[in-house]
Amino acid sequence: MRRYALLLTFALCSLWCQSAVAQADIGLKGAGFAVGIVSPEDMDATFGVGAFLDLGSIVPNLHVEPRVDYWSKSEDFFSGSVSVRDIAIGARAKYYFPIPNPKLRPFAGGGLALNLLNVEVETIDPFTGGTMTGDDSSSKVGLDLGGGLATPLGPRTTFLTEVWYGIVSDFSHITLRVGLMQAFGP
Repeated sequence: MRRYALLLTFALCSLWCQSAVAQADIGLKGAGFAVGIVSPEDMDATFGVGAFLDLGSIVPNLHVEPRVDYWSKSEDFFSGSVSVRDIAIGARAKYYFPIPNPKLRPFAGGGLALNLLNVEVETIDPFTGGTMTGDDSSSKVGLDLGGGLATPLGPRTTFLTEVWYGIVSDFSHITLRVGLMQAFGP
């Protein structure tokens, strides 16, 4: 009896896996870049840039997007300055909502990123009048949540508008960005 249950389970899982693989469309589908405004926690907004790839869909309407983003911000305070730099290397999954209008493709998504953070502080020593400097680098895993809208500009070019909230320990930030993606192939 156990043998038949095991064989039935194996057969059902095989059919389900074949169905899932048949729906997947994984491969390098396109590449793009984005620019935007990044608003880090407890700092003024700054300019950010990024690049990404479209690796196709795992299941219908769920696309995988590896990415690299960069932003940097320097601020002066009463006796010195602080500079923060973040290079985020990660991947996002974007779910494109099926709607009747093919010219507007709203999406929501999430992902993980490794944030390579660097902080430099420069201040004046109150006792000697000289300059004191310090810096620290760390790697932190962050969670990205967001969404946006994609609209085709041509047969292979897509315009994107997005908003993402990056949850990173001590350096969470909101990013508003626009970008272009160029599709590969037919």
